[in-house]
Amino acid sequence: MGFDIDNEKIQIEKDGKLIDCDILFTFHSEDTMKAYFGYTDHSFGKNGRQNIYISAASLLDPKAELENVTDPAELAMVHDVLQQIDKEANS
Repeated sequence: MGFDIDNEKIQIEKDGKLIDCDILFTFHSEDTMKAYFGYTDHSFGKNGRQNIYISAASLLDPKAELENVTDPAELAMVHDVLQQIDKEANS
């Protein structure tokens, strides 16, 4: 996956096509030494909500590629961040 944090874009492959996505938020974790990116292709899921994807990249490697977040502890951390963003946006 390619990403350009300066232009706030991430490019993903979806259904065999390269799609440009907009970065919605980023955060870093000192525990995992990774940067996390939340982004969207502006498509909608079956629940009617906009699809948001999460990927991560190592903070230790300046040439790091984005990777999927699959570790349960990392997913829980991302969930907590999303809840905080939702709480701040709706208060």
